Amino acid sequence: MTTHVAPEIPSAPAELSYGRTVDRSLVHRAAVSEVFVTDIRALAAKKVRSAVQLPLTHGYYSDHVQRPAVYDALLLLESGRQAAIAGSHAHIGLSKGTTMIVDTFRLDLYGLKELVVGPEPGRLRIDTEYIGQPTRRGRYRKGKVAQRYFVDDTEVGEHEMDVLFLNQHENEVLRHAQRGTPAPLTSDFCDHGAAVDDIGQAEPARVGRGNPLNVVLSRPEASPAAVSAEVTPRFDNRALFDHVYDHLPAMTLVEAARQLALLSTGEPLTTYAVGFEARFSRFAELDEPVHAEAPRMRADGGRTQTPVRFLQGDAEIAHVTVTVAPGSEL
Repeated sequence: MTTHVAPEIPSAPAELSYGRTVDRSLVHRAAVSEVFVTDIRALAAKKVRSAVQLPLTHGYYSDHVQRPAVYDALLLLESGRQAAIAGSHAHIGLSKGTTMIVDTFRLDLYGLKELVVGPEPGRLRIDTEYIGQPTRRGRYRKGKVAQRYFVDDTEVGEHEMDVLFLNQHENEVLRHAQRGTPAPLTSDFCDHGAAVDDIGQAEPARVGRGNPLNVVLSRPEASPAAVSAEVTPRFDNRALFDHVYDHLPAMTLVEAARQLALLSTGEPLTTYAVGFEARFSRFAELDEPVHAEAPRMRADGGRTQTPVRFLQGDAEIAHVTVTVAPGSEL
């Protein structure tokens, strides 16, 4: 796999279009309905600008109990992921067979008022810069993606992630090295929803959700000092599992962290997730329970950070710190 760096663009790119989504293969999605990027233009070498239409209603990203409704932080995170992948294929030269594996990421939203859902779909602009050096053969093996988010020319947030770029063979070798055996697939399992009563799914309202399909925690336990739960997403939730996976994707763990943070504050109706800082040490395997735990946090009228640990067996596989903001910011 080789890369061809886009040349410097001497003048500003044409106005971004919000008329239709890009090809779903550019953002690694199976369903067109899960594509949010509508345009992507080169700004300069290793810099692109993307247009994103934020949907007014979505079965997953709009399913929140907080009012007024704001665009979901995970929708913006997914939009940034899609913009980064599309830009890497369309303008940085990465082949479509490349897998982008996130080691760490940070998302910070500081324009909450600008993210209130209005009468028309939101228009988001994302400026993306790719930071890294190719090998002697011109291939990128790892790097950083830095993004800035804008709504109507007002900057509302920033996102950055450290990533590895692997082809299909390298990804298979990595998975086998970590497990020692072939990994099972989500298609090998029955949907957890077939036995919601048996797994003790968390009550949707306690984790900021309305639809039980979007609840990813079960057997929640709370004490004055801590909260914990098992991570048990529904594999028929096509927003989280748009295609077949051999692990729990990072976005599912981030959703679990968000739900545990809301459970920790005890105020899901008036608390908004506005930031994440995550580190992923290992893949979250499908055939072993994933346990999440966090300290009990009390809202003090300002932004609060909740550190969430994810464990499989005795090993910490991920750590996600969730920043929540009170509705008073609106």
